Parts: sequence; C-alpha cells; structure tokens
Amino acid sequence: MQHIEQYQEVFLNYLKSFTLNKEPKNLYSPINYILQLGGKRLRPILTLMTAEAFGGEAEDAMDAALSIEVFHNFSLVHDDIMDAAPLRRGKTTVHEKWNLNTGILSGDAMLIMAYQLFENYEPEIFQALAKLFSKTALEVCEGQQYDIDFETRDDVTIAEYLKMIEYKTAVLVGAAMKMGAIVAKSSHEDQNSIYEFGRLLGIAFQLQDDYLDAFGNPETFGKQVGGDIIENKKTYLYLKTIELGADDTLNLKTLMSNSDVNNEEKVEKVKHLFTNSGAAEATQDAVKTYTNKAFKVLDNLNITEDKKQSLRIFGQQLMNRRV
Repeated sequence: MQHIEQYQEVFLNYLKSFTLNKEPKNLYSPINYILQLGGKRLRPILTLMTAEAFGGEAEDAMDAALSIEVFHNFSLVHDDIMDAAPLRRGKTTVHEKWNLNTGILSGDAMLIMAYQLFENYEPEIFQALAKLFSKTALEVCEGQQYDIDFETRDDVTIAEYLKMIEYKTAVLVGAAMKMGAIVAKSSHEDQNSIYEFGRLLGIAFQLQDDYLDAFGNPETFGKQVGGDIIENKKTYLYLKTIELGADDTLNLKTLMSNSDVNNEEKVEKVKHLFTNSGAAEATQDAVKTYTNKAFKVLDNLNITEDKKQSLRIFGQQLMNRRV
C-alpha cells in the first residue's frame, strides 16, 4: 500500500480531470469551485487504500472514490445553505458567491453526478455500489435532520448525539471503505467488517473534531476555534459537561444562553467548564475508545498484517491529529 500523500496526489490529479467545462456555466462553475476548495480528501483516500488492501488496484476504485468526494461536497453546499454560512475552508460559500437558488441546483446536480460515476463499473459492482450509496445518502440526511432538531431541544442525550454523528459523518467513512472492498471484489464478510472499521473510525474522527473545535490550535485547525461554543452547539463536550458537571451545569447553560457576553469571553469560560468538569478528558478518552474498537475489527480481516498496520497507522494519525 502507498503512503497517504501518494493516494492524495493521484486522487487530486483524477479530480482535476473531472473539472467540467459545460453549459450552463452557472450550474457547473459552482461545482468546480467547491471541488477545488481543498479539504483533507479523507474519504476518497480511504476508498483507494481499501481497494489495494484487498488486493485490487487503486486506479479501478478511482470513480467510486470520486463519487464519495462529490457526494460529500454536495452535502457541504446544502449544509452551508441551511447554516447560512458565509465561509467554507476560508473561502466564500457557493450560495454566497453565486446565489441561493444556484447553490441548491448545483448541489442537486452533484448528487446526480455522484450516482453517474457508478455507471463505469460492471453490472454486479454497479448494483452493490449504488445500493450502498443510496442507504448511506439517506442516513446522512437523517443525521442532518437530527442535528437540526437538536438545536431546539434541551434534553439531547449522549446516546442520541452519538447516533447523530454516526449518521451525519461516520456512515460515509464506512461506505467509502466498503466501496473500495466492493471494487476489489472482496468477500461480503470482509466488506461488512471494513465498513464497521470505517464507521467506528468516523465516530472517533468527529469526536476529535468536537474537541479540536474548542481546544485546537487556531493556526492549524482551519476553522474558528470555539465556533461550536459561539453557535451554542450541543457537542459531546457540552453534553458530557452536563452529565459530569454538577455545579458546572447551571453555569454552562447560563453562559450558552447569554447573548450579552462577548464571544471571546464566552469561549474561554465555557472551555474552563469543559476542563473543570472532566468533559475534555472524557472526550479524548472516547476518541481513544472508538479508535481502539476500530482496530479490533482489523483482527478479523482477511488481509496481510502489513496492510492491517497501514490502516492502524492511518487511524492513529486521525486520533492524534491537531488539524
């Protein structure tokens, strides 16, 4: 298996060849724009890695990897509209750069294009990829709706939150890996196991994202540190503080609902409560727990030990990342 940077390089080259010079420009230019904005390209890299782990060729999995990346970016375009977000990866969001209707329509087109990429595979693989994609896409929508519902609820539980991030984030990581296994024609047992590995890793990834949003380095994180706090999001850190905090709980709820306190002061005070309650440490423990659960799944995979180790290293890098 190649190094992550090598997978990233070959995928980015393939992505450039996908750039669409088609009419109408106001439909396709936003698609090119969002696809070229950058990002970690985590999901397509996992598809390519998994295909090779099961004895396939990364090149054969390129269209499946691209489908995952196009779908992911479609979801970002529509998420930004729902959140009225002005920036994505430090650049103007699609609906702000063009307009709301163009953002909706370009996103719709990306969803269709993601499906079209499966047409490049033989019928049996096409059917398996499309079936997995449909299931996953619907779950991502369900996760987004849970997230929206949580904004107006004061009784969200940690179990509900974990289910939300599983659907909104983790299932797409699992699907990305399973698609690589499908293209490599691995056994159904291995396909399901690598999906589970990706799903667990995806939960760990999102919990680490929650942690970094509060405690990350603003120079490397790539987003505004404390953004979730400013937006009053009920993250794992918030919910764990409510669970563990006792005296901190009332202070946290008061701070989060106080519109008079300035953002910088609010972020610092809430971070103190996260730390003081033990929620910050508990969140890091949860990241390790889900990562280790993912690693246990690898023990039953029918791949060589060096390939298992490559996947472990990737998981460790996600768990220890600071960006």
